[in-house]
Amino acid sequence: MAEYSCLVVEDSPMMRQLIVFALSRVKNVHVTEADDGITGLKELAAARFDLIITDINMPVMDGLKLVKRVRMDDRHKDVPVIIITTEGSKEDRERAMALGASAYITKPIQAPQVIARVKELLKIS
Repeated sequence: MAEYSCLVVEDSPMMRQLIVFALSRVKNVHVTEADDGITGLKELAAARFDLIITDINMPVMDGLKLVKRVRMDDRHKDVPVIIITTEGSKEDRERAMALGASAYITKPIQAPQVIARVKELLKIS
């Protein structure tokens, strides 16, 4: 059985906990947490990830800048990125997808919705 590593970048501890809880229900997914984009980049420099989940609105470095940096990094340029955000406008969604996001989920999130996207992107049946 394959093992997957997932990086969750979210500044809200409650939201991060909710995402990590959803991921705990997917077999063989190991989660690394970061509370902002800069910490997320440090984690990406230190390890290889199969999936990245990020918020857009965060202090220091937002999720869109993080996606842009991930897509410029040879090691992670093909890693699926799920954006989970309160930004529900069509423009925000289009901008995120144009920068290279693989999926876009608006808050409030439901665990089954997150689990379904994660399984789909990691190709877990």
